[in-house]
Amino acid sequence: MFNRILIANRGEIVNRVMRTAHGLGVQTAVVYSDADADNDYVGRATSAHHIGASAPHKSYLNAEALICALVESGAGAVHPGYGFLSEQADFAEAVEQAGAKWIGPDPETLRRIESKSYCRYVAQQTGVPISPGATSPVRSAEEILQWGERIGYPMLLKLDKGGGGKGIEALEEARPLAQIARQLDSMARIGQMAFACPDVYVERRIERPKHIEVQFVADAFGNVVCLGERECSIQRRYQKIVEEAPSAAVDDQDRANLYAYTAALARAIGYVGAGTIEYLRGPDDAYYFMEINARLQVEHPVSEMITGTDIVAWQILVAAGKPLPVTQEDIALDGHAIEVRIYAEDPVTKLPSPGTIRELALPSEEPGQVRVEHAIGQGSVVSPYYDPMLCKVIVRAANRAACVTKMKDVLAGIKIDGVATNLSANLAILSHPLFASGDFTTGFVEHNLRVEPHTEHHTEHHTEPEAEPAPALV
Repeated sequence: MFNRILIANRGEIVNRVMRTAHGLGVQTAVVYSDADADNDYVGRATSAHHIGASAPHKSYLNAEALICALVESGAGAVHPGYGFLSEQADFAEAVEQAGAKWIGPDPETLRRIESKSYCRYVAQQTGVPISPGATSPVRSAEEILQWGERIGYPMLLKLDKGGGGKGIEALEEARPLAQIARQLDSMARIGQMAFACPDVYVERRIERPKHIEVQFVADAFGNVVCLGERECSIQRRYQKIVEEAPSAAVDDQDRANLYAYTAALARAIGYVGAGTIEYLRGPDDAYYFMEINARLQVEHPVSEMITGTDIVAWQILVAAGKPLPVTQEDIALDGHAIEVRIYAEDPVTKLPSPGTIRELALPSEEPGQVRVEHAIGQGSVVSPYYDPMLCKVIVRAANRAACVTKMKDVLAGIKIDGVATNLSANLAILSHPLFASGDFTTGFVEHNLRVEPHTEHHTEHHTEPEAEPAPALV
């Protein structure tokens, strides 16, 4: 086992990893920018290392500064958390070149699966269903039109190495060649600037989808364990807001199929570590592979709550070269769990709401029942430099209806003054009849949640949400 782990991230995930590491008897080192110097974990870690100014590219995206912190800390491994450099193959390689272990898939695996079209190709070869479309980048407008003739419209043009919903454009119908050429050229430029890769591929858009993902952990001995599925269809602009496990739409046979797809794909890729494979479920109840997230997910606690596991502990064990402590037969789903993300954002404009938290009242934790993950306190400054998520609230109950009720009660007791939050929007989602039924798709928020200026009034719409494919980043 490692003597010390460097957590190369910020915010609530640092506290999350620290809790498990300390429980395993492993020391922790943390990093911090100017904006995060007062975070409580800076004083609780074995060592803390300043890595630069507040702007992410000068701190948490600065690989050189992070490697310097790694060397200074003497840590034997790096846990990257999520976001920032968590799926960056070059950074993982730099960590290993510095003599430490990367807690996650090895750099070569990260490099391969960074390509979404490659993952689609491997899925197809492995017998995992994919949406109709390309399994390699397209090179011309003529090729895009040829795909349109083969698979029909609407189609999606996607950046091969995009993420977080960036680099996705719809092609509702055939267009003039010159127009498609301009669209392809524009996407290629965005891909080159944002992801250092101009490649674009096409696939048929799945109408009115549900976003279902499977959490798995794989070790170096060929063992793959799936920890249930998560329902992640409640999202906005491809970013998840409310997640739950299990999904009300997934029956035992669906789950068995998803487990088989996930294990087969993980083995085919040679994946070692914790990861998530995301699927879209179409209105015909068929499932289609979407993408692989090669890291811990923000919503991993709901999977832990219904399986009684610690995914971070397994990440550390697997990275240390040890086999998984359980087999698939040991995993049973117990009850229902929901996670709600609370953001510092204006409830009307949805823009971030930086500021100082003047008053804070968060729920008390109850082991196995209520969990709150955060890195904030009264007087904390919510910086404009980073993602505006303040905390995650996770609850578990015997069944879905009881879990929804429990979450509403818990959220109603939260008080955060000094910054605007999405608390009222979360309560509106949980109170909506479509959410209560479990019969919703990725267009739910866009078509069923309306917040009016000043009143935050929620207007219910009972129409079927429109299609909105949702490859959320986290």
